[in-house]
Amino acid sequence: MHAEQDYISDLPQSIIETILTKLPLRDAVRTCILSNKWRYKWATLTHLEFNDNCVSCTHDRALAEVNLVNFVTRALFLHDGPIFRFTLSTLYLQNSPDVDQWLLFLSRKDVKELVLELADGEWFRAPSCLFACRKLVRLELVRCELDPPLSFKGFMNLKYLNLQQVLIAPEAVENLIACCPLLESLTLSYFDSLELTIRAPSLKFLILEGEFKDICLENTPMLVAISVAMYTADDVADLFGQNSSSNFDKFLGGVPSLERLIGHIYFTKYMSVGNTLGKTQIAYQKLKVIELYQVSFEDMKEIMVILRLILNAPNLQELQISGSSNSSPALEAPDLDFWENECPCDCTFNQLKIVKMTEMSDVPHEMRFIEFLLRNSPVLEVLSITPSVYVTDGRINMLIELLRLKRASAEAEIIFVQDQV
Repeated sequence: MHAEQDYISDLPQSIIETILTKLPLRDAVRTCILSNKWRYKWATLTHLEFNDNCVSCTHDRALAEVNLVNFVTRALFLHDGPIFRFTLSTLYLQNSPDVDQWLLFLSRKDVKELVLELADGEWFRAPSCLFACRKLVRLELVRCELDPPLSFKGFMNLKYLNLQQVLIAPEAVENLIACCPLLESLTLSYFDSLELTIRAPSLKFLILEGEFKDICLENTPMLVAISVAMYTADDVADLFGQNSSSNFDKFLGGVPSLERLIGHIYFTKYMSVGNTLGKTQIAYQKLKVIELYQVSFEDMKEIMVILRLILNAPNLQELQISGSSNSSPALEAPDLDFWENECPCDCTFNQLKIVKMTEMSDVPHEMRFIEFLLRNSPVLEVLSITPSVYVTDGRINMLIELLRLKRASAEAEIIFVQDQV
């Protein structure tokens, strides 16, 4: 091997680009000092990821901001070719005018993926040129104000939309979603008091987190996975959807392809408004996993939501439920005769194999629900029960009662988890 031969520099450009993409952008840019051959090799990278590590560590925030702005500006100025992915995640920049110039530059570079996460404080107001990025496939915005211009007709290629802590008018976010015909994944996080109607015929994955007052899935036939967390105060939760006949039907009445449903805090409470136990307009033939958290088994309306879900999911395989230890009983809750007189007794969960119930508070309806599942699940393999940390004296009695229950499955194993990690 000749010592003077430079094997790395003679590699094909595609391989060199692959090597450079594995490096932090700051190190990739610094390869320009290696030799004349390497001076501009980094400048053709199609994925640019800027963060606070692009500048030297310093306790002077103003200096760090200046250095980061200069680094990004110079990198974009020297860049040659298309930029398919641009990521900016920083604690230094807030409402900097330089970001506007960068976005204007990117709108002319056919950018396909754009991720902006700026510092806490004064929120960044996205310029109108953002909506000129016609070829966007992915858009992720954190802590910014968004005001689409009247001339905006939508992102025709957008498939992934993630908005976190974004200030946008309700009608604007609804129009934004509706104007993305290829949208497959939607995440809306930390929105306040939002009433939302989602029309997205190609949508497959939906994540909602925030103070949602009302949610309607109007045209979402392709949805396969939903995760919802509705953060609000107890007194506000009682006002969910008062002008609605059935929140259950509005939210899940048109999702025939649903495979996985995750409902966090207040979800079952929201779904219980206007709900009645019975058949839905559609059967959830593909629904295999249901996870529900903070469910009050002292509120019969919330129990009705669970029953309606599982009774209309013939292929359900896994059910996880977390109880609410601080729930208050509903005044109109019927007595335990419900399970004999009104609950369907001719149902069978032919695919249900795993049931996990955590934060159980040893209230009567919990045990009746468990009994209902055991009696109607012929292929059940595991029933895992974890009592609430607030249940101490009644744990032995709970275990004894569980072991006495009849099981349709001879293979069903009951696991009683005493201590939580």
